[in-house]
Amino acid sequence: MDAYTYREAAKEDPFTGDLIRGWEPLQLQEFRGVTEDGTLRPEVHPFEPARPGEEAPVEAMVAAARALEAALDEESRGKLRYAVDAVEWQTWANPEFMQFDTGIRLEFQPPEVRRAALELVRASLSPEGFRLVHDMMRINGFLGEVVGLASILNEFSYNVALYGEPDPVEPWGWQLFGHHCAVNCLVVAGRMVVSPVFLGAEPNEIDEGPHAGTTAYTDRIRLGTDLMAALPDDQRRAAVVYERMVDPAMPPGRVHPGDERHLAGAFQDNRVIPVEGVRVAEIPAAARELVLAIVESFVSLLPEGPRAARMREVRSFLDETWFSWIGGHEPGDVFYYRVQSPVVIAELDHHCGVFLDYDTPKPFHIHTVLRTPHGNDYGRAYVRAWRDRQA
Repeated sequence: MDAYTYREAAKEDPFTGDLIRGWEPLQLQEFRGVTEDGTLRPEVHPFEPARPGEEAPVEAMVAAARALEAALDEESRGKLRYAVDAVEWQTWANPEFMQFDTGIRLEFQPPEVRRAALELVRASLSPEGFRLVHDMMRINGFLGEVVGLASILNEFSYNVALYGEPDPVEPWGWQLFGHHCAVNCLVVAGRMVVSPVFLGAEPNEIDEGPHAGTTAYTDRIRLGTDLMAALPDDQRRAAVVYERMVDPAMPPGRVHPGDERHLAGAFQDNRVIPVEGVRVAEIPAAARELVLAIVESFVSLLPEGPRAARMREVRSFLDETWFSWIGGHEPGDVFYYRVQSPVVIAELDHHCGVFLDYDTPKPFHIHTVLRTPHGNDYGRAYVRAWRDRQA
C-alpha cells in the first residue's frame, strides 16, 4: 500500500473517514485569518522592508529553490509551483493520510530531488529550526519502522510546493507538509513569515538506529511547567481552564477526535479562538520571561534576524497576550497550553495513541502549533501590503 491507496482507504475507515468529512467544510475557504472574536485587525501587521540585520537569507533561499526546480523532471516541475496567493497554501495537513496532493511528493522523487528540497528548508530556517524539522521527518520514519508501515510513514512521506517566483525582493515562498510536520514560509522585501507551523511526534524520541538519541520538545514541556510553577496560586488557578485533559466541564466538541485540545491546526485558517486563562501583563516578571521563552522556542525556526523581528512584534503586544492551561502541571504530567495574542498563537498538546497502543494522552505524543492571527499566516497580509505599494 502506498500513500495514494492509503488515502482512499482512509476515506472508508469509520474513524479517519469521519475526520475527513468533518474537515471538508473548512477546506479551501476564502482566507481571512484566525481571530479571537471574529473581527480582523489588519493594523497589527504593518508592513515595512526588513530592518538592517533582520533580513531573511533570501539569496540562499532563491538559489536553493532554483536548484530544486532544476533537479525535477518536466512533469514534476509543472506540479511544483503555484501563484504566491494561491488557495493551495491552505491544503496542508498533519495526518498521515493525504487529503491534498499539493506540489510534489518527496517519497516518489529521486534522491537528488529529496536532497534539494531539504537544502531549501536548510537555506531558509535557522540551524536549530532545520534540525527540528528534519528530526520530525526522521521520527516519522522511525515510527513507520516500529509499526511496520514504512510505505506510509517514512522520512520523505511529505509534499513540497513553491508559491510565486523565487526572487530577492518580490514575495514568494515554500511549503512542506505531511505527518507531524507542516511548515509554511514566505519572504518579501527581506521580511519572513513562517506560519502556520505544525510540528509533532509520536514518540518524541528515537531510541535505536542511526539517529538514536534524537529527542524533541523537551524545552517546550519544561518551560510550560516552569511557567506554571512561577505563577502565584491565584494566577495559576486562573490559567487553568480545565483541570483534566478530558474534563466533564468542557463543552461538546472541545476535544476534537483528531486535534484533541489544540485549536489552530490544519484547516483552521479562519477560526475564532477566544482568549482564555491569565493576562500575561499581570503575572510576575519572571513568569512573563518564561512566556516569552515559550514563544521564542516556537519561533526558533526563524533565522536570527527574522526571529529578532518576530520577537519584537510579540513583545509589543504583551498587554494583549494571554496564557491558558489544561491538565496537570507537575513535571511528568500531560497537559495542553496556549499563548495567544493578536500576533501569535503557540499551542502544545499531549495526545492519545494513534499508531502506538494507548488510549489516554501520554508525554511522548506531542502536537505543537504556531499561527499568526489577524491575517498574516502564509504572509498574506504582507503580500497584500506589498501589492498595494506596487499599484
